[in-house]
Amino acid sequence: MTQTVGRDLVHSYLYLRRAIGLIGIALPPVLILGKILLDGGGLQNSLSGYYYTGMRDVLVGAMWAVGVFLFCYRGYSPIDDWVANIAGLSAIGVAIFPTSPSGGPNVAAADDKLLGYVHVAAAAVFFLSLAYFCLFLFTRRDAENPGEHNEVRNKIYVACGVAIVVCIGLIPVIAYLFDNETKALHPALWLESGAVLAFGVAWATKGKAIAILKD
Repeated sequence: MTQTVGRDLVHSYLYLRRAIGLIGIALPPVLILGKILLDGGGLQNSLSGYYYTGMRDVLVGAMWAVGVFLFCYRGYSPIDDWVANIAGLSAIGVAIFPTSPSGGPNVAAADDKLLGYVHVAAAAVFFLSLAYFCLFLFTRRDAENPGEHNEVRNKIYVACGVAIVVCIGLIPVIAYLFDNETKALHPALWLESGAVLAFGVAWATKGKAIAILKD
């Protein structure tokens, strides 16, 4: 009986990780292609900008789902739980406090700025928490529970963590240093998409969703 319960818990955590990973991998293409199909027109300046398109419910729903999943997630130590809770809270913050409208609904200038600041802060905490998972928590746990593909998985986690940090770090650099012609290529959108995809790949790998990396 105890062994059965233990296996069920392991499977539940694997499915939870896979669900989080799937949302991360699917979110950027779903938002981008969905907006083109529903609303037409070009690209938004960022993933958060899709809040002001027909894909609003998808974006908000995805962030709430990730937030709730992370709150339900329990790791191997209190720090795992703390980081997951912080990441979950910040994900919900991204959903509750949308980015500045920039041509969206009529919002007072002061409220516009406040929403933007809170959104950026929540998004930064969210991505940094995810990078911490990839660089320190996922790799540490696999090191303590080695398997046939442990080294390969750890390289994936590190690569994903570095990708998240680099992508998010480049966004303000480009915003301040590059001209409008460069910004017209929507670099923030692609960098955010890269960070979200990296987060999704890391969690999918941790959930053993990639068959060739299973032990």
